[in-house]
Amino acid sequence: MSAFEETSLSINGADFRVWTAGTGPKLGVLAGFGGLLQWPPFLVRLAKTRTVIVPSLPGFPGGGGRAHVDLDSVLDWLLLVREILNGCALTGEDLLGISLGAALAGDVTAVWPHKTKRLVLVSPLGICIDGNPMADPWGVTPQDLPALLCSNPQTLEAHQKMPEGGDDLEWEVSQIRANEAAARLLWPTGDTGLGKRIGRIFCDTLIVWGAEDKVVPPDYHPIYKNGPKGTVSERMIEGAGHQVDFDRPEQLANAINEFLG
Repeated sequence: MSAFEETSLSINGADFRVWTAGTGPKLGVLAGFGGLLQWPPFLVRLAKTRTVIVPSLPGFPGGGGRAHVDLDSVLDWLLLVREILNGCALTGEDLLGISLGAALAGDVTAVWPHKTKRLVLVSPLGICIDGNPMADPWGVTPQDLPALLCSNPQTLEAHQKMPEGGDDLEWEVSQIRANEAAARLLWPTGDTGLGKRIGRIFCDTLIVWGAEDKVVPPDYHPIYKNGPKGTVSERMIEGAGHQVDFDRPEQLANAINEFLG
């Protein structure tokens, strides 16, 4: 594990955890399903070349407790996420989102295009094709979820393992709360309306997919590639499922560093 600094950001009476590590140009990171419980190998690699800033999303570990229950619409989510990014001094900086974090990163960039320098979307959600929805993460048991999200589920299982000395009940509640927050944003179809706004993304954008993604069908790929108005690059990473950051951390970090320069 790489050393990182933990700070707290207070918004509307809720405290949001912020992790920061590395040196170099800033890169904001919005994590995927379950949030982040530990500092993962993917961020260790990114922090070698960037100042990586990872605020917790509402309802996820470190994300303002039950702050997500007050978010009744996608607009509520976007306004709060934008406030969190502003509080982290992530205005005019590069932004990375993974899975549901990519849905939010794409949308805040569409709504406030001047506040994102370059955008990276890894296995993005936020759009639904009628008759061909994404796989339902809430339709599988917690035990089967890692196999849906990762081609190497043991990597996610290890990340989600309660640390030594942790409280069993508190750990379980944090997992249930994260699942609830994700459902509040995406259930039942994963459609946040991003498809209506994706054409407002004007910055250079990198789209990354796992070749073995079981969540997002390949039919979605052209929508994300052709939707933004800026220059869009696309990378496919072999041996990776939906959570590319856990399956292939080094390859993903290399692709991002190559794009950002």
